[in-house]
Amino acid sequence: MNELLQLAADPTVWAALITLIVMEVVLGIDNLIFISILSNKLAPEHRQRVRRIGISLALIMRLVLLSTIAFIVGLTKPVFDLGIVGPLGAHGEPSFETAFSWRDLILFAGGLFLIWKATKEIHHSVDTKQESHDVLDKTGAAISNVGSAIFQIILLDLVFSIDSILTAVGMTEHLPVMVVAVLVAVTVMLLAADPLANFINKNPTVVMLALGFLLMIGTVLIAEAFGMHVPKGYIYTAMAFSAGVEGLNMLSRRAAEKKQAAGQ
Repeated sequence: MNELLQLAADPTVWAALITLIVMEVVLGIDNLIFISILSNKLAPEHRQRVRRIGISLALIMRLVLLSTIAFIVGLTKPVFDLGIVGPLGAHGEPSFETAFSWRDLILFAGGLFLIWKATKEIHHSVDTKQESHDVLDKTGAAISNVGSAIFQIILLDLVFSIDSILTAVGMTEHLPVMVVAVLVAVTVMLLAADPLANFINKNPTVVMLALGFLLMIGTVLIAEAFGMHVPKGYIYTAMAFSAGVEGLNMLSRRAAEKKQAAGQ
């Protein structure tokens, strides 16, 4: 208790907490977009439940990983090296690494999975000849689809959770600060899940934009696995700019629809 009071009285701890909360919320956007797109493929009566399960699992994984910080930090130690030296960068360091840790392997697998999933969904959206497999019948097919959705969410929750906790470990050494930041971030995800999923579902062009985001995130995860660090600021600035352009397109379409309705 005394340690907690000392932390609460330290301004630097509060600054670290606020910074970490913002970082965790931003990192949670990737997780939330995937959960939203995946849950929207299900029958309406299952969507909210799957989103709740997915976000709850994300919270559980983060808290479990926080309780094993020494193990998580150990995931960054190389387990094998291909012995390939990449081209040297501007400062004389290799442009990519071939010494892989368990974290790198997990990020690589998660990136491949995201690219595969996003590509599959994009193909499904643009292929007009393909019969929709997302309309669930009354024979119990929804159960297997829900199970499949939850399994895929668990896989990506693991990837995003490890990335989230390693970010937290790099920003502060105080476990209570990490726990509070994770709880706040997941609470924000929980509150934003339904509005975001409903917004994506009602705007088909936003679905394609979100799938594009997943492609980019998957590519970045693979790059991170090879030691090519991409500043998160660049990624989220690009996402925000794209979302802003799409917002202007939506306003333009609505204005055109109102003008057409008024003309009739």
